[in-house]
Amino acid sequence: MSDKPSDLLRGLKSLSGPFPAWDTEKLPDHPGALFLEWLRLAIDYEVKEPHAMTISTVDSNGFPDARVLILKDIVDEAFYFASGSESRKGQQLENNPYVALTFYWPALGRQIRIRGEAVDMGEEAGAADFRKRSAGARAVAMTGRQSQELESEEELEHAIAAQTKRISRDPDVITPNWRLYAVNAKEVEFWQGDPERKHVRIQYVLQQGQWKCQRLWP
Repeated sequence: MSDKPSDLLRGLKSLSGPFPAWDTEKLPDHPGALFLEWLRLAIDYEVKEPHAMTISTVDSNGFPDARVLILKDIVDEAFYFASGSESRKGQQLENNPYVALTFYWPALGRQIRIRGEAVDMGEEAGAADFRKRSAGARAVAMTGRQSQELESEEELEHAIAAQTKRISRDPDVITPNWRLYAVNAKEVEFWQGDPERKHVRIQYVLQQGQWKCQRLWP
């Protein structure tokens, strides 16, 4: 077997199928409805963590940045996620609220791409979301040092232990910089992969308050 990375990568399978059928003759008027249809199908197919998504932002120098987060809710065409406002992504969102969300479910050969603007829903919404998190997740968030350099494991464990004790004394305590964001979609693409690369792509674009739906070339 060759040790060349290119040979290794070409030997891996992709879009091998079979994939579920998709009737593009019966599309909803709004992308949020189609997103929920696809999400429910992913859950039925037991796709692992179908609510995991990549969120892409841009820093102050124009460099893109991306990481995987969990979708918290969807209301119409607003997609919700949470983060600390003092984190790297929180600071990037403050400087440039335009983001991209990407969902990919290999078992279904399906991808959803969303572009829009992230809006901070305010302190009350952030606090409500924070209280729904597990005690461990809250303790880590309350250390308030996400993305900063970590000098030792002991320092991390000490900080988490201190916040865990704080939560045990006051279960309703929150960190003031926790925020719930809503990404108001402006463009949503649904991508159904094909083993022969004849992919089916349906794009919704918001134009003057109305959603336009069109098919794209593969």
